[in-house]
Amino acid sequence: MTGLSRSNLKYMRAFAQAWPASPAIGQQAVGQLPWGHVTVLLDKLDDREVRDWYAEHAATHGWSRNVLLNQIMNDTRGRIGAAPSNFDGRLAPVDSDLAGQLAKDPYVFDFLGLTGEVAERDLEQALLDRIVDTLRELGAGFAFVGRQVHLDVDGDDFYIDLLFFHVEQLRYVVIELKTGTFEPGYAGQLGFYVAVVDDTMRRDFHRPTVGILICGGRNDHTVRYALGHTESALAVSTYTYDSLPEAERRALPTAEQITAALDWTGDEVDETVTEG
Repeated sequence: MTGLSRSNLKYMRAFAQAWPASPAIGQQAVGQLPWGHVTVLLDKLDDREVRDWYAEHAATHGWSRNVLLNQIMNDTRGRIGAAPSNFDGRLAPVDSDLAGQLAKDPYVFDFLGLTGEVAERDLEQALLDRIVDTLRELGAGFAFVGRQVHLDVDGDDFYIDLLFFHVEQLRYVVIELKTGTFEPGYAGQLGFYVAVVDDTMRRDFHRPTVGILICGGRNDHTVRYALGHTESALAVSTYTYDSLPEAERRALPTAEQITAALDWTGDEVDETVTEG
């Protein structure tokens, strides 16, 4: 064979060490990924279990190399299920485990391009303007139902910020956005919305509705007390987004450009050392 760079030969050796022949590579998720994905897994991750998790999700959900890199850099695996919730006390054990996979902490909204403090409606609008990226950050299986969804409770009008349906778990997910720090009253408001959706929109074959409050910050002790006194299944997450000014952010190289530069530098170093 010809055309194999030194860096590729090193990747092949690392690949053989990271995923031994038994069980067969072809039976593992990594065997379903392009070579570029494999190099990202080898470069960015040392733990076998973590590598396999990202390989499985990349193969299952069709992540591009850039999406895989972003998922790793944003610690998607570590953020899933990290939000404080009362799921275990409000849902059946098996269902509680499933619902726990729906909430991340924190949500990383770097793709919105926001800077500084923003109003809740501006955050909501930005998420809808980038709905594909928003759905990717929420996680696989989320389908967008509506924004400012109207609830008519015997003549009283209420509006849900964002309503989603999870097609794999067959349940509605009510999301409320708060740009400030968590307050106990937010749990009551979200719990009310969840109860109404559960009563008026949920079908018999649906799993119970859950609510996720995404806020700018929280005191975990306050959250624990608030969630302990609501009957609805709720989680409280936080969010982050890029604080760099637009001009500076655009001036920075992308993750793919950085990776390509590192690969090129590695080849140059190999050539220099060999020739020397």
